Amino acid sequence: MAVACPSCGNARSFQVKTLQMHVIQVDDSRVNIAEENRPAVFEVLCDECEAAVPFDEFDESTRREILLTLGAR
Repeated sequence: MAVACPSCGNARSFQVKTLQMHVIQVDDSRVNIAEENRPAVFEVLCDECEAAVPFDEFDESTRREILLTLGAR
């Protein structure tokens, strides 16, 4: 897996921001989840310098492994 920050060269630690949608139903005093989707990768940042790391430029197998690890799409 060859992933590196284009700014500082960090290749070990990254922040992956995901977005997940939940639909809830409120009945009297109860809150129920009616629907939820798998999280989608929103942004990848270097954990050292917080520079953006272009997720769409990762090779296909690396993207797939990250998505599987996160349970994302």
